[in-house]
Amino acid sequence: MRLATVTIDDCPRVVAALDDETLLDLDKAAKFARYETDSFTDMQKVVEEGDYGLEQAQGLIRRADRRALLKVDEVTFLPPIMPVQFRDCLVFEQHLKNSFAAASRMTGQAFEIPPVWYQQPIYYKGNRFSFVGHGADVIWPSYAQFLDIELELAVVIGRKGKNITRDAAPSHIFGYTIFNDISARDAQMIEMPGQLGPAKGKDFDTGNILGPYILTADEVEHPVSLEMEARVNGERWGGGNSGDMHHDFADIIAFVSREETLYPGEVIGSGTVGTGCGLETGRQLAPGDVFELEVEGIGVLRNRIMRG
Repeated sequence: MRLATVTIDDCPRVVAALDDETLLDLDKAAKFARYETDSFTDMQKVVEEGDYGLEQAQGLIRRADRRALLKVDEVTFLPPIMPVQFRDCLVFEQHLKNSFAAASRMTGQAFEIPPVWYQQPIYYKGNRFSFVGHGADVIWPSYAQFLDIELELAVVIGRKGKNITRDAAPSHIFGYTIFNDISARDAQMIEMPGQLGPAKGKDFDTGNILGPYILTADEVEHPVSLEMEARVNGERWGGGNSGDMHHDFADIIAFVSREETLYPGEVIGSGTVGTGCGLETGRQLAPGDVFELEVEGIGVLRNRIMRG
């Protein structure tokens, strides 16, 4: 299933995609089917219901009551889920090599991949309050001149756990979505020598984009191997395959959960796929640019960046 959160008439709704043009309002469909549940009023509730909620959703999709159908062009997409916690990793070697080479050219400093990167997943905790969804405008932060996209795959955690083993980790994944980590590269370059952060290179309102759908984990074999592509104004900037992750999501979940509890609704990004950002290929965004991030099976996450 592909699930999303949308608004219509200013009312948030959890929907399932029947195809690229048609959505099923799951809460309305549940009422028509006389289900005694409020699980489909919020994506967090759907995630917390786990397999039971997905089974109910599948039953509603099979029936697809016409009275609960919506058209994609009638709705506004929100982030499919507002993360209860957000972490972002850095697990694609090609991206790191390309970015270090670019950073060296920009700053005159030499950057090399540290041994710890190969030994364990590296991640930071980001601002869970700054997320926007498919179709939303990104507002250019006033202190930055060099803005960039980052094409990432993300997982939504579906089951609570601590000290999760690598073998058990896939069972804690509710689904997969697209994450665009908009980055202020000039601010980031200033911060990098401080060896803490990132800070204002990543932290600004509308800088985190998620969506448009969550592809449920039962649709994808683990480890995931999905084609990924980034386009700006219709031009291909780059992309790759999620199978190139040096540490896969099982490694990431096992590491992050060491003596730390993970909760349903947490989101963890993969980091940028190789050539999935402009920094790697000598490009940068301009006001008014429209960018599209596409991941096989999930869809296209499309947004525009504007001066405030």
